[in-house]
Amino acid sequence: MKKLTWLMLVLSAVLIVAGCGSKANEKGNTDSGNAGGGAGNAEKKTYKIAISQIVEHPSLDATREGFLAALKDAGLTEGDNLKVDYNNAQDDSTNNLSIAQKIAGEKNDLVLGIATPSAVALASNVKDTPLLFAAVTDPVDAKLVTNVDAPGGNISGASDTNPEAIVKLMDFIAGSFPNVKNVGIVINEGEPNAVIMAKKAEEALAKHDIKLVKAAITNTSEVKQAAESLVGRVDAFYITLDNKVVSGVDAILKVAKDKKIPFFSSDRDTVEKGAFATVGFKYYDHGYQVGQMAVDILKNGKKPAEMKVTVPDKLDLILNLKAAADYGIEVTDEMKGQVKDPEQNLIQ
Repeated sequence: MKKLTWLMLVLSAVLIVAGCGSKANEKGNTDSGNAGGGAGNAEKKTYKIAISQIVEHPSLDATREGFLAALKDAGLTEGDNLKVDYNNAQDDSTNNLSIAQKIAGEKNDLVLGIATPSAVALASNVKDTPLLFAAVTDPVDAKLVTNVDAPGGNISGASDTNPEAIVKLMDFIAGSFPNVKNVGIVINEGEPNAVIMAKKAEEALAKHDIKLVKAAITNTSEVKQAAESLVGRVDAFYITLDNKVVSGVDAILKVAKDKKIPFFSSDRDTVEKGAFATVGFKYYDHGYQVGQMAVDILKNGKKPAEMKVTVPDKLDLILNLKAAADYGIEVTDEMKGQVKDPEQNLIQ
């Protein structure tokens, strides 16, 4: 009887020890998962990013959508393992600064600035978190980086200007519209990227003995009046990636169509809205390019300082054939022949 009692006690002790070990293992696995220590656990981490965008308009919205699509394609999905704090300044400089200061006071894994004003405000306030920019015309002039090949610091990103795009568009205007002697531009000269692009356009047109005639604005509500002031003085309209002008582009489109003045833009989205032509790319692709940089930072441990600033590399002539009729333009086979990807870039 004594032997049986001792045997029962020994078995009970073994079962208790085994149970404790099992619980310890379960606890150990759970803690490891929360720590995010291994390759498998990396998928359980929830990344937090903040986005500051100066204003809503099709190109900037498409940039943001492309950026988030690249993250999703890399397994970072909003609502699952990704939190996105999206902020829009509504083209207000005070809002823009407040957003940058708010983001600087938060803990994020990465910050994105869309358009030059937002990127500059973030760069002045966010010092330790990896910072990417998109839809910035000249990051060196904006003092975001000093060297596009080796940015240094915590900042890198993508410029939305291929130096060849403006020159190619001005060459197209001069070659296809021999009667154009003056090109009118509505411009906010307080926006650095607009000034830089206008200067490049002016230099390119001068080689064809064509003048660039400016109508300055200080806010979007002045766009219509500025466009009307150019009627009778110019043979074509052109706009840069000027945020205040692009935000009010519907007014220029109406003036251009009413007066049968050919309208050229610097972005595909404005052509899709009704301008006739541009030499450009899809802003969605531009945003996707920046999103791939974000994935390299978040998942592969790359540093912005080591990532060169990129530019769009898929330039093509983009024509809106339907809009051409509104301006009284006969689209010749020679014009169409300059489009490398007719299926994508001859808009019907």
